[in-house]
Amino acid sequence: MADTFIIKGGKKLKGAIEVRGAKNAAFAVLAATLLTKETCEIDNVPLVKDVFVMLEIFTSIGVEHEFISERKLRISTANLSLKNIRHDAVERIRASVLLCGALPMRAPRFALTKPGGCSIGSRILDPHIDALAQVGIEIRKRGKYLDVVKHASAGDREIVLSEMSVTATENAVLASVMRTGTVTIYCAASEPYVQDLCHMLVKMGAHISGIGTNTLVVNGVAKLHGVSHFIMPDPIEMGTFITLAACTKSRIVIKNTVPEFIRFDMLKFAEAGVIVKMKNRRKNAHGWGYEMADMEVMPSALVAVKKVHNMPYPGLSPDLLPMFVVLMTQARGISLIHDWMYEGRLKYIEELKRMGADAFICDPHRALITGPTPLEGKEITSFDLRAGAVLIIAALTAQGTTVIQNAYQVDRGYEDIVGRLKKMGANIKRISNS
Repeated sequence: MADTFIIKGGKKLKGAIEVRGAKNAAFAVLAATLLTKETCEIDNVPLVKDVFVMLEIFTSIGVEHEFISERKLRISTANLSLKNIRHDAVERIRASVLLCGALPMRAPRFALTKPGGCSIGSRILDPHIDALAQVGIEIRKRGKYLDVVKHASAGDREIVLSEMSVTATENAVLASVMRTGTVTIYCAASEPYVQDLCHMLVKMGAHISGIGTNTLVVNGVAKLHGVSHFIMPDPIEMGTFITLAACTKSRIVIKNTVPEFIRFDMLKFAEAGVIVKMKNRRKNAHGWGYEMADMEVMPSALVAVKKVHNMPYPGLSPDLLPMFVVLMTQARGISLIHDWMYEGRLKYIEELKRMGADAFICDPHRALITGPTPLEGKEITSFDLRAGAVLIIAALTAQGTTVIQNAYQVDRGYEDIVGRLKKMGANIKRISNS
């Protein structure tokens, strides 16, 4: 059985919490190391379950890796072999789909199980398959497997992505950097995760222009070399901890944030009455030019934002939309939440309703939230990663004790969440049910 969180809420938190490396950037960065036989050093690695699953896959294909400090990995892919690939690990994480773009540069033919991940609705592989086909990588579905074959491909190509998918964009880039000719990728996702990957590849010798825009131009090179790279701070953790402070009426300092990564999200927080002060602005000496700051969140009266919906970057992040749901339960007025991307992601709202939230689910994509409403501790279940974080925030806001089943979901994306919250005074513990 999965572990549970036991949380006694209704208590203000205080102190500071640091933002760790971005999980969603780490996967593409790790996949990029497969493009060179030279050693790479990756710093600021988030110590979360999904990353460790990716490293399990790496071990099974002969990739040597070791932590040379707490969050710094040394990786060598010189002895890569796909004979013993851990298909069970591949199907546990969605990010394993990035192997389809990276591995063909080292192995012309192989099979993978279909990737797994959060159960939040239909997450089709077609944008990946269609994009990679344009650069000579054929992917055929065979039951639970994907058969991947790299064909000879040279000359200039255009890829028009059927959706602005972060991982499909990353796959297209990974598959294009070492082919002969120029690949222009239209409708590319421009999220910081994609930028982080592109800047890393440029340091490895790739030629990529248009970084940070929706059109990427990749001029292929014959070889990439090893690199030292610092994974960007996680914008989802930034938004999660802002929400935590706002809902619990706590004064919290969030360290190592990058405000430019969540500009639109910050606009919506401000509309909701959340007060955030920027402190200690500085350039990140390890990164690619982004400015870092510490955010101090102040207790404030919250007001409803009339409509909140996810958008392609630089709009509201899909992974932060659930945070606005719990935030709106504590805000005065009525809010319409619209998740047009995933039809299965609103299940956690039923758990919030059990805690006392005034919410009406209109259809699989929309919900109306009326606040403020007091929340009460209940026994509830986390259905996916971000839902788990939302329920932790709700539990810390609520009066009484909350039991959250399926703690593993949160472990997939938040490093040592219990220990980090305890340092700010949260009454939270983890119980093993095994």
